[in-house]
Amino acid sequence: MEKAVNWLQYRFLDNSLADYCWAFGIILLGIAFKKAISAALSRFVFRWVRKESHEEVPWTEFLRLLRPPLEVFIMLLALYLASKSLEVPGAWGTPSDGALDFRVLIEKVYFSAFLLALTWLGIRFIKCMGLLFKLKAQKTASKLDDQLVPFFRDLVIMLFVIGMVFIALGRVFSVDVLTLVTSLGIGGLAIALAARETLENLFASFALMIDRPFTVGDSINVGGTEGTIVKLGFRSTRLQTFDGSLVTLPNRLLTSQSLENLSERRQRRARFVVRLAYDTPGPTVKAIVETIQQHIDQNPETNEEPGVIRFDAFGESSLDVLVIFYVQTAIAREFNRVKEEVNLKILEIVKDSGGRFAFPSRELYIRQESSSALPESETT
Repeated sequence: MEKAVNWLQYRFLDNSLADYCWAFGIILLGIAFKKAISAALSRFVFRWVRKESHEEVPWTEFLRLLRPPLEVFIMLLALYLASKSLEVPGAWGTPSDGALDFRVLIEKVYFSAFLLALTWLGIRFIKCMGLLFKLKAQKTASKLDDQLVPFFRDLVIMLFVIGMVFIALGRVFSVDVLTLVTSLGIGGLAIALAARETLENLFASFALMIDRPFTVGDSINVGGTEGTIVKLGFRSTRLQTFDGSLVTLPNRLLTSQSLENLSERRQRRARFVVRLAYDTPGPTVKAIVETIQQHIDQNPETNEEPGVIRFDAFGESSLDVLVIFYVQTAIAREFNRVKEEVNLKILEIVKDSGGRFAFPSRELYIRQESSSALPESETT
């Protein structure tokens, strides 16, 4: 026993082996209990948020967001407590000229890691609050709040990160933050020129929020690209196209060119030409036009607005019947379904009326000319 005590009193780098054992034990305790402690803290925050908001927030999302940064935070706390049981070797704190001060270096590295963990934890907590407000927004009829919640969540995260960067510069690197902010005004022009497109997209995002030409969930057409708005961010807007692709558009493009909000439509128009063969009799053409018009007028999905069915023109190889009707829907799939039903009905009408469809054709007339007699050559 006495040998063990003497062995624990053995000193190495100004610390006894007992001090190293204490420090190692604290670190092991942190590793062993970090998951349990982080889960308990996450549950405490979860219960507090649910009590204050009266919302059924999913526990798994809270645990997924808060547990990882809390585990890192607990490990940093364990390292701090372990370091308190150790003394920094005196030689490390009294560097010679030009040598590195290890004590100051360790403090700066630890404080930097602490600020990074605190920043990570703050970002995750803001996302938890964003999730809470998102659930509240889903219960309202307006789509505007569904768009505002992620936008302001990202704005708060950006401001929080900028604040933590200034704290790190002031506390870790001993930078005069006030002087730095003042000097940014001098270099602001260079920064603005270097980040011109980024700033354009940023200001465009604010313009879109103020003008509100669309909200999340609306279908738009911009520059020939059609899709449903998934997210409006600071730099770009994400669209889910009708074929399932995810398209990212810079916000400046949405403000610099014409934008059509398809969701604001009350109806969609169909316009096409039915081409009949030239040998179709006039009464048959008239009967086909009247029957199509009657079908459009009696169809409950196309009779809100009067359709136009007319014998329109004599084409190069067909008699052209113009068909225009309106479908009372803003959904492209529903519009295509109704249009298909009308097309099938037109096929049936033309067939029952004894007509037939034309196809591009030309008639060629070949004229044969008799060869004239060649004059006989004179002989001398």
